[in-house]
Amino acid sequence: MYLQIQPNRRNTGVEAERPKLRSKLLRCPKIPIGLLTIGALFGQGPPAPEPASRADSISQQQAEKAKTSQPSKPDKAEALVRRFEDMFLLDPAGFFPAFESVYRGGGLTLGGGYRRFYGDNTFWQVKGLYSVLNYKLVEAATYSKDHLNKRVSFGTRVGWRDATQVAYYGLGMKSNEEDRANFRVQQTYFDGSVELRPRRWIPIRSSVGYEMWNTLKGQGSYPSIETAYNSATAPGLGADPAYVHTKISAGIDWRQSPGYTRKGGLYEVEFHDYHNTGGGLYSFQRVDAEVIQHVPLLRETWVLAARGRVQTTLNDNHLIPYFLLPSLGSGSDLRAYSSDRFRDRHSMVMNAEFRWIPAVGMDMALFYDAGKVTSRRNDFNFKGLKSDVGIGARFHGLFATPIRIDLAVGNEGWRLVLSGGPIF
Repeated sequence: MYLQIQPNRRNTGVEAERPKLRSKLLRCPKIPIGLLTIGALFGQGPPAPEPASRADSISQQQAEKAKTSQPSKPDKAEALVRRFEDMFLLDPAGFFPAFESVYRGGGLTLGGGYRRFYGDNTFWQVKGLYSVLNYKLVEAATYSKDHLNKRVSFGTRVGWRDATQVAYYGLGMKSNEEDRANFRVQQTYFDGSVELRPRRWIPIRSSVGYEMWNTLKGQGSYPSIETAYNSATAPGLGADPAYVHTKISAGIDWRQSPGYTRKGGLYEVEFHDYHNTGGGLYSFQRVDAEVIQHVPLLRETWVLAARGRVQTTLNDNHLIPYFLLPSLGSGSDLRAYSSDRFRDRHSMVMNAEFRWIPAVGMDMALFYDAGKVTSRRNDFNFKGLKSDVGIGARFHGLFATPIRIDLAVGNEGWRLVLSGGPIF
């Protein structure tokens, strides 16, 4: 990462005098042979001949420079970035910190894990997370990456999560903030995944897994969902479905890294099939489409970044449990609104950021978010959008963003977001 200039080995004896001689030769002009004779008569030696080539001059300059050159040393900011890289950007062996989210709206989350390699780019790991709202996650996984010239990666995982105070406000954009109720949801999951890259910038991903959902009485200061809503206002209330969940996606990804980039883009479509193992009820299909673009300015000192995302269910006759409906409101879409503030069968969101670099390992950003949910796909338009604006800071390395802080304001007030990853 750092350019180091190593001093050349010093010559001794005759070799040590050659650079000095070459230096004198470079300063001597051409003198006719006749003048050499006159100089000899007056007791002066003949001028030195002209250097053989320009290469000798370059060699002499390099030797002189090497005497005073010192290896470059990273400053404190660069050293801190390298430390972040070692902890977050790679796949370090042994114990590691984890700052992921257990579930939307879980609040500040801390955790850690242990990773051990047992082959070339192949490792197993276990991790646990716990949030201030008593959200919990435990997961074990194994991954094998970058086979066949970095064209194939695959893995499998098994885990359990418990979200105790998930918010529900009702359906649609006209739901009221005062109508919040809480529910508790537990998920047990097992899946296997594979990623193919016929070209470095063409990712094709697929996974098949089993998910078992269990809903319980909500905790916290808000009423539990069954006391405020029914099966008409909260579809699938009381249902505990188990799914075979199949995903497949394809796209073009020419970003420097999904975790941190200053140029490039992502254009991707993902298909979800939720097949209820207990029967056809609550089975459904969904398509997610996302476009991300980063436009660097002034040699990447400034960056314009934008994202558009659409989630749409394919059959409006399918019954989707309320906790699996597309939603908006969180630190990853509408940042001034509470997590899952708006839910319905279809959603769209747009984000724009202007980013600049005030210090090594840190970006600042001014941002704007806008989006909506609808019950019908035909209502996808730019009417009735909820929006917000704000300012944020990102602390990052070369390929990941371990800490993101955003302060956003919308028509429901201010909200501070602390996240362990980039928004897009």
